Amino acid sequence: MVETVNQATFYLPNGGGILVRPAHESDLPAMEWEGQYTHFRQLYADHFAASRLGTTLIYIAETLESKMVGQIFLQLYARNTELADGIHRAYLFSFRIKPEYRSQGIGSFMLQFVEDQLLSRGFDSIRLNVARANVRARKLYERHGYHIIGVDPGVWRYQDHLGEWHTVHEPAWKMLKKLR
Repeated sequence: MVETVNQATFYLPNGGGILVRPAHESDLPAMEWEGQYTHFRQLYADHFAASRLGTTLIYIAETLESKMVGQIFLQLYARNTELADGIHRAYLFSFRIKPEYRSQGIGSFMLQFVEDQLLSRGFDSIRLNVARANVRARKLYERHGYHIIGVDPGVWRYQDHLGEWHTVHEPAWKMLKKLR
């Protein structure tokens, strides 16, 4: 691993490398993953705007050839302070690794990287929701010291790229990790 203040490189067993770095505005189209997440275009743009205000951090993982393979969002401050209070607790969301890059340690590396970023900013805990149906992700979080603190109905809304509103029902586990 090679690390600087805001980015780090993870070397894969096959010899390739993955760079984790802060997202740039020019990365937004690639976050749609060749159309799979186009419906989140406005949501990504809103969170990127929040990153410019300092209330959200967005990191991407890309190959050394600049192909995006993962993303992770951290909300530092939320209106719902149970999620993120801007001082002690941050909220992790929209953590994705492209399927062909899973089970290679990239998710674990990204998770450790963002936890280190939060520690360097003085945060002492991180909160997330993981879909109850996503057993694999829950097990990843548990391996990294997260524990279930409750259930969440998982109801949230977003406006898609066409301006239409959608309601998502994704029952989730609330998870928490103490960083210190």
